[in-house]
Amino acid sequence: MDSISHLEPKLLWTYFDQICQVPRPSKQEDQIRAFLIDFAKKNKLEYKTDKVGNILIKKPASPGMENRKTLILQSHMDMVCEKNSDVQHNFEKDPIQAYIDGNWIKAKGTTLGADDGIGVAAQMAVLTDNSLVHGPVECLFTVDEETGLTGAFALEKGFFEGDILLNLDSEDEGEIFIGCAGGNDSIAVFEYTPKKLPLKHIAFEIFVKGLRGGHSGDDIQKGLGNANKIVNRFLWNITRKFDARLALFDGGNLRNAIPREARAIFTIHSDDYESCKLYFDRFCTAVKEEIHISEPNLEILLRSSDQPDLVINKKTQARLLNALYACPHGVIEWSRDIIGLVETSTNLASVKFVENNQIKVTTSQRSSLETAREDISDRVQAIFETAKANVTRTAGYPGWKPNTNSAILAITTSSYSKLFGAKPVVRAIHAGLECGLFLEKYPMLDMVSFGPTIRGAHSPDERLDIESTQKFWKLLLSVMENAPVKN
Repeated sequence: MDSISHLEPKLLWTYFDQICQVPRPSKQEDQIRAFLIDFAKKNKLEYKTDKVGNILIKKPASPGMENRKTLILQSHMDMVCEKNSDVQHNFEKDPIQAYIDGNWIKAKGTTLGADDGIGVAAQMAVLTDNSLVHGPVECLFTVDEETGLTGAFALEKGFFEGDILLNLDSEDEGEIFIGCAGGNDSIAVFEYTPKKLPLKHIAFEIFVKGLRGGHSGDDIQKGLGNANKIVNRFLWNITRKFDARLALFDGGNLRNAIPREARAIFTIHSDDYESCKLYFDRFCTAVKEEIHISEPNLEILLRSSDQPDLVINKKTQARLLNALYACPHGVIEWSRDIIGLVETSTNLASVKFVENNQIKVTTSQRSSLETAREDISDRVQAIFETAKANVTRTAGYPGWKPNTNSAILAITTSSYSKLFGAKPVVRAIHAGLECGLFLEKYPMLDMVSFGPTIRGAHSPDERLDIESTQKFWKLLLSVMENAPVKN
């Protein structure tokens, strides 16, 4: 099997290969930070860090380019850590096993981390390739983009000097992004009373797997299945048809990933087994027929389980299942200004039994309109509060309002057209980027975002297109070479 470091441009792929060897879960970036600091020291590059762990590495202008404005190249260090349930992988210790599959780079059973490892690799290549033509460069590496935007929130004024920023965290080659949605999380917590298992009850596990999953911003409009919704739909029905009791619900993991897998342990009276099995078979047929085009690999399994010690009380069970059924998931509104852009969405991300007899439900809301984001968050809150859950909401992050008169946008679109003989698509994105937070601290920033083609981000199906990565690299070099002259 060929190593990805043998691909061209060799320096870019070599750094990406090295990054894949370094564990970098969100909020646990110590190893990747040490790797980048060591990289700066070895290459005698000026660097600094801040109190939350962001890193800035500087490179002077190449000869003859000293009169150009400073460009900030920006990416995030962390990656989404998702794996298939049958894969043994410790994201805190094990390297990502990246491999070439045709024109794609993939990982064995886990997320690849091209989001945003390929951006980090591009910055490292720029910093060490002295054959490149560019003005002064500042490379900003932020922490914890995926789970809290911690690095962007905590970025202090004056940490960097440039006023033009290239965000290298987009996932569609041929598209240049000039705006993004804002977002927040709404978290509902149910408290339950444990109850003894009813007499003559037997236990089963329902398990949903094989869904595509994906990014709750980039992929929310694709009609993908939500494992939490499927499991809950089954549970809601059997609790009304039979004397079913819930012992465990474990679905989804990350706030910004559409849940691919979920499972629940429930009990039913032994006399109801055959009837429940017949209903399960009809249920599977119906769900698969409904979403077979978008989810051809869906599996819904029912199997015997060890008897649980306890189940949750009936009232909480009913409130939980009702709320999960009523909770919206998916696109809420499409943009009336930009055709094909999702304006507002919500993601039913995870359902977890946690300590102290609590059940935690995590949802995330996004919108390019602040008022619309507040509205869908209020709606989700109302549903769960009606079910007597305690609901909290994160502070959220702002959107990035498009600037069609941007000077760096003009340079980037011109560079793309000259390089590839076609006009790029200029648009906003429904996913969240750190750019909105940067603007709060640096309101004069001129920004664009671009990157190679990544598919299946935030899922083990994540894959990076090789040819588009080569085009991404060429575009980055052209934009740097054509950076504006200082006033």
